Amino acid sequence: MGSNRERWMWSVLSTGEVPAGERFDWYSDIVSREVMPAALSSERPAEFQGEAAVLDLGQIRASRFTLSPLRSRRTSAMIRRGDPEQYQLALLRKGATSLSQHRSECTIGAGDLMLWDTSRPSDNQMPAAGGQVRATILLLPRHIMPLRTQRLDQVLARRIPGDKGMAAILASFMTSLEDHGAECTPEELHRLGTVAVDLATACLAQQLDVESQLPAEVRTQALVQRIHAFIEHNLGDPELDPSAIAAHHNISVRTLHQLFHGQGESVQARIRRRRLEQCRADLARPGLRGRRVGAIAARWGFSGPVVFSRSFREAYGISPTDFRALSIGDALAERSA
Repeated sequence: MGSNRERWMWSVLSTGEVPAGERFDWYSDIVSREVMPAALSSERPAEFQGEAAVLDLGQIRASRFTLSPLRSRRTSAMIRRGDPEQYQLALLRKGATSLSQHRSECTIGAGDLMLWDTSRPSDNQMPAAGGQVRATILLLPRHIMPLRTQRLDQVLARRIPGDKGMAAILASFMTSLEDHGAECTPEELHRLGTVAVDLATACLAQQLDVESQLPAEVRTQALVQRIHAFIEHNLGDPELDPSAIAAHHNISVRTLHQLFHGQGESVQARIRRRRLEQCRADLARPGLRGRRVGAIAARWGFSGPVVFSRSFREAYGISPTDFRALSIGDALAERSA
């Protein structure tokens, strides 16, 4: 494991350097040889394009891919030839896909999630009419999942809407992981791997209505992530404070503070930091240069311009007005260069 400054990048596999007529066969061979045996087919193999990448998260891995439409089948014979023994939980970010497995089938679109088991036969089809498909996938070894196999069988090939409950929190986490995972150190990625397992487990348990049967640490991690999401969605509310957060989640303020004890910052510190980060981002946007600094501060929940200016200078060593002038000046200079 490297130093704290070391970063682990996505390991990328792309058809971009392969001659067009050979891309589909090359990609099919790579998948069957390096991932798991599967029969891939395409209605337009000569037009196929694909890119896949993997990020190591310690006990699990995350993958992302962008593909032209294809069909992927796994038979019992293929499973006997090679099986990573994983549950794969996908967040579809673009396009549409259909999955059949274990007497169940579903079709999902952008924003939905679905689960499949590499140890069971499956048939995954991406319709040509839907265009390219883009997805982020958590590769979860079967042995680390605290839910029993018989339970998880019930949610295989089932559409999981990603816009509510734990599924929405998991979808947001997976999106951030794809967008910003390469910025993390190996140690941070390992911690994110643990969070990913807990969130995936909590999401699936909610689908199965068995959340009360989860291990205490999984329930705690899921609650912490729900609280983080609540804070993000309510940063603009000046009444957002520990009492409001605790009341919304039916816990005591003392319990809330205990949950944040190992987070590296208090509840109040997290609210303040995220408000400042959002203000800083708005101040740097040329498109918002006509908006008053005080209006930006109020948008993100600060009680007044004096409090905001003092907090901003303490955090960044510069006044909001000076930061805006420098940031927008640099951005405009880059555009005209």
